[in-house]
Amino acid sequence: MRKNILDFNEAEKKARLRDIENEKILTDEEMKQANTLQAKANSKGMKLVPEKKIKNNFKFAQLIQANWGYLRMNKYLTSAEKNFLVDLVPNIGFLSNCIVDDPKKKNQTPLTQNEIADLLGIDKANVSKIVKRLLEKGVIARSETGVDGSNARAYALYINPNIIYSGNKDDVNLTLQTMFKKQPKELKDLPERLF
Repeated sequence: MRKNILDFNEAEKKARLRDIENEKILTDEEMKQANTLQAKANSKGMKLVPEKKIKNNFKFAQLIQANWGYLRMNKYLTSAEKNFLVDLVPNIGFLSNCIVDDPKKKNQTPLTQNEIADLLGIDKANVSKIVKRLLEKGVIARSETGVDGSNARAYALYINPNIIYSGNKDDVNLTLQTMFKKQPKELKDLPERLF
């Protein structure tokens, strides 16, 4: 019985070593070269790192903490405006920062103010007032969009990525940067800036 257990343990070790050997990306010679390059990089204060693989595809929005603290300290947003923005977090399009129907959809549709009012259960007139104030404060921007089969003007609303951002903070899309380039004086002093 004891011999069977020892044989099993030895077989398991060999199987693990085989798995490790099969998973090797670099040969032993390439690994030596990589270690030499890493040593050179380290001596110059640099680091060679493997490319990160995306482990999940969660959609998320980030509140820029220092900027929210700054806005709070300066009483820049009313309670209604803060609540409005936080309530919209689940509807911020990933990478676009547009307020959309469903950020998980491939073809996201920007929400109108009426649709936002319905979504949040807020009176349409109140949504209109809040959006107007946030536009004036540089927290929201709007862009005219075409509506298929209609001459009506429609607007897509975008949230300032320096306040809330849904995407890679090191790669804010250029259109979004342009939309929020001109800022009211109060927002020019935000402690943290993505661009």
